[in-house]
Amino acid sequence: MTTQLAAFLFATLLAAEPVVVSSPDGRLKLSVGVEDGKAVYSVSFDEKTVLRPSALGLVLEGAARVDSHFAMGKVTRTSGNGTWRPVYGERAVIPDRFQAADVEFVETIAPKRKLHVLFRAYDEGVAFRYVLPEPGVVGNESTEFRLEKGAYGWETERAQTPYRRVLIEEMKQPSERPFLLELPNGLWAAIAEAGVENFPSMFVAGLRGERHSLGARLQGSARVGVSFASPWRVVLVGSRAGDLLEHNYLLQNLSPASRVAETSWIKPGKVLREVTLSTRGGMEAADFAAAHGIQYIEYDAGWYGHEYEEQSDATHVNIDPRRLRKEPEYQGLDLARVIGYAKSKGIGVWLYVNRRALERQIDELLPLFAQWGVAGVKYGFVNVHTQDWTQWLYGAIEKAGRRRLMLDIHDEFRPTGMSRTYPHLLTQEGIRGNEEMPDAEHSTVLPFTRMLAGAADYTYCWFDQRLKNTWGHQLAMMVVIYSPLQFVYWYDRPIQFTEETAGMEFVARVPTVWDDTRVLDGRPGEYVVVARRKGEAWFVGAITNNAARTLPVRLSMLEEGRSFTATMYSDGNGTREVRKSVLQVKRDEVIELALQARGGAAMEILPAR
Repeated sequence: MTTQLAAFLFATLLAAEPVVVSSPDGRLKLSVGVEDGKAVYSVSFDEKTVLRPSALGLVLEGAARVDSHFAMGKVTRTSGNGTWRPVYGERAVIPDRFQAADVEFVETIAPKRKLHVLFRAYDEGVAFRYVLPEPGVVGNESTEFRLEKGAYGWETERAQTPYRRVLIEEMKQPSERPFLLELPNGLWAAIAEAGVENFPSMFVAGLRGERHSLGARLQGSARVGVSFASPWRVVLVGSRAGDLLEHNYLLQNLSPASRVAETSWIKPGKVLREVTLSTRGGMEAADFAAAHGIQYIEYDAGWYGHEYEEQSDATHVNIDPRRLRKEPEYQGLDLARVIGYAKSKGIGVWLYVNRRALERQIDELLPLFAQWGVAGVKYGFVNVHTQDWTQWLYGAIEKAGRRRLMLDIHDEFRPTGMSRTYPHLLTQEGIRGNEEMPDAEHSTVLPFTRMLAGAADYTYCWFDQRLKNTWGHQLAMMVVIYSPLQFVYWYDRPIQFTEETAGMEFVARVPTVWDDTRVLDGRPGEYVVVARRKGEAWFVGAITNNAARTLPVRLSMLEEGRSFTATMYSDGNGTREVRKSVLQVKRDEVIELALQARGGAAMEILPAR
C-alpha cells in the first residue's frame, strides 16, 4: 500500500460531518469541520453569517506548523448550566450557560499529531481554545476570523490611542482587543480573548490574501508544556451594539474562579488623587473625601523620588524635587501621619509605584506597605503583551493579594476577565482616559470597544482648561464607564470645590459597583444611554458626541406598577453649568433629553416614598 493511499484511507476513516454546537437559546450556531485539510469553524446568529469558514491552528518554532493535513477525530460534547456571584461587578448574578464540544483534529501525515480545540457556544457569543499535545514554542496562530465584504471595525494600535472606524480592508496596522465589528447584515460582533495569564496578547490584523477578513497576531512567542491550554478566543455577538456591553461578563465566565479565599477586605470605592504630595494636602484630601462620599485618597508619582530613575527607592518617602509645590505649607510629607489621620476619618490611602521600583523591590515593598496600613497599590507603566511580562504581572497581582492589598494597574494593560480570578484587582487603565482630554466622540466609542474587556480607570477631570466636554457629560460618564475603583478627581484639588459646585451631589451618591446593567440605546461614535442599578436605585448616564442631539430615553428597566422619583443633572448654558431637576416617572415612560454638543445628562431614580 502506498503512503499516499494509506493517508487517504486514514483520513476517510476519521472524516465526519461538521460538528454543530448551538447556544442554549438556539440563536447562535458554531459549526466545526475540515475543509481541504484545514480545521475550520464558522458562526451564525439568527441564521445570519457572523464568521465564514475560518481556519484554526498554530505556528510552532522549531517544528512543522499544526494547521493543515487534518481529519476529524474524536468529539466529546459537554454543557454548562449555572450562575455565579462575583465579589462585585456590573451585575450581582452572572449566568454561565453553554453547549460545548472538545474536537480532536488528527494529522493525516507524519508525525500524525493531534490538536484538541475546545469550543463553547453561549447565548452571548462563542469561544474556543487550543490544547497542545506536546511541549514546544508557539510562534503565532493560524486563527482566522473570515468576514463578509463590507464589514467595519474600530481599530486602535495601542490601549491608549484613539479609535478609528474603518472598512476592514483599510486597516493600517494590528489592532488592540476587544475589536468591535459592524457587519453588513446588521449584526454586531467583537473579537476578544479571555483568561490571559501565561501567554502573549493576541491582536487582530488584516488577513493575507483576503484583506476584508482578519487573522490573529500574537505579540511574541510562547513556551508551552504538555497539555497546555491557550487563552480563550472569544467572539461576542448581538443584534445591537449594546448587547455586547450587556454581555461582557462572558470574559469572566471563561476565566478561572477566584483564587482569593477570603475577600471581605476587598472594598471598591471612589478615590481622590492627592496632587501636592504633602502632609497638609493629604489631610485636606482626607477631609474632603470624608465629606463627599469618597472612600480613598492616593499619592501618585513623585512621593518616593523620580519614578523613571532606577535608583528611586519606594521603601522611603522622598519627594521628587521636580514635583514640589511652591507654597511652603504644601511641602514635606509625613506619610504615616496622613495614613493614620485618613484612617480616623474612615478613608484609605493608596500608593503609586512605577514598574521600575516594582521589578526591583516588589518582595520588599508589598509587606512594607501592608505594615504601613496602605489600602492599595497602583502599579504604573508595567510591561505588557509578551508571555514573560504577562506572567510577571500576574505573579505581582497574586503577591499583592497575599498581603491583602487592592490593586489598580495603569497605562497599557488591558483586562481579559481575570478580575474574577483575582478580585483584589479592582481596575486598570488600558484606556485613553480623561487625563488625555479626549473628545466626546471618543467617549461614545468606549462603551462598545474598551469596556467590553471590563473595568477601566478613566481619571475624571473638572477644572482643567483642556477639558473638551461638559460637566453633564462628565457626570454621565460615571455611569457609562464601569470601574470598581473610580478616580473621580484627577487633576483637581479640594480647595477648588465648594458646597455649591454643580453636580458634586451626584458624584458623592453614584456607586462604583452594580447589581444590574442595561444599555438602553446607543451607537458607537454617536451616543449611548446606560442604566445601572444598585439596590432599588437606578442610575442613568446619557452622552452624545460632538454634535447636539435630543435623545428619547424609554425607562424600560423600571419595575412595573411603581412610581419613581428621578433627580436629573443636565447641561446648563456653559461647559461647567449643571442644572438639577426632579420629576416623577414610571416604567416605559419616555424622557426627552436635550443634550448639548459634547454634553450629557445623569439621573438617579429612586422608588417614590
